[in-house]
Amino acid sequence: MKSLISYFFLLCIKYFSSLFYRFEIGWPENKIEWGKVRLIIFLHHTSLYEFLYLGFLPNHFLRKLSKRMVAPAADKTLNRPLVGVFFKLFSPGMIPITRKRDDSWGNFLESIYDDSIILIAPEGRMKRKTGLDLDGKKMTVKPGVVDILAGLEKGQMVIAYSGGLHHVQVPDEGLPHLFKTLKMNLEAFDISEYKNMFSLPSGSDTWKKAVLDDLQSRLETKIPV
Repeated sequence: MKSLISYFFLLCIKYFSSLFYRFEIGWPENKIEWGKVRLIIFLHHTSLYEFLYLGFLPNHFLRKLSKRMVAPAADKTLNRPLVGVFFKLFSPGMIPITRKRDDSWGNFLESIYDDSIILIAPEGRMKRKTGLDLDGKKMTVKPGVVDILAGLEKGQMVIAYSGGLHHVQVPDEGLPHLFKTLKMNLEAFDISEYKNMFSLPSGSDTWKKAVLDDLQSRLETKIPV
């Protein structure tokens, strides 16, 4: 029942987004096999309204998300009276985590099953209008995403590069603006092939650093203008 409610909610978001926004999507050269997608890495986190990107996803994949998606979300976001309820309706698989490497992260990793579809925004916080995070620091990819990758052996990974949504809504600055263009570039990788791109033992500290450096480089060079 929860998955049906989530699917209905996802469809409502999709058709609202499709009605009021235009999409410019840079599709990958190799085909996204939606039935094999296990991990979606969302880069360039700028707004809580990024769910509007659901507008270009196929319905059959939204149905899978409603049943199988797990995603880490900041506990302070899920605890907000209205926003928290919204995201819990968005997906029952939203798992609250803190900003510390504590038991909450371990609980999230334990919630991942063989058929889960994991969605993560690995920067872990939103970019502000300054181009930095709330504390005035550079936006960087945090190591949690590497923990996830280390535990996956098969399936497809999609990296979604957002063009940013400050033109739609700046964090903590009112309601979203309608009739804007939402830009995104996509890349798709076989998970095992991506992990083997780095000539290092998978899961080792040097491998983790190489993956983080690669994702950071992609964050800085592949987002749409």
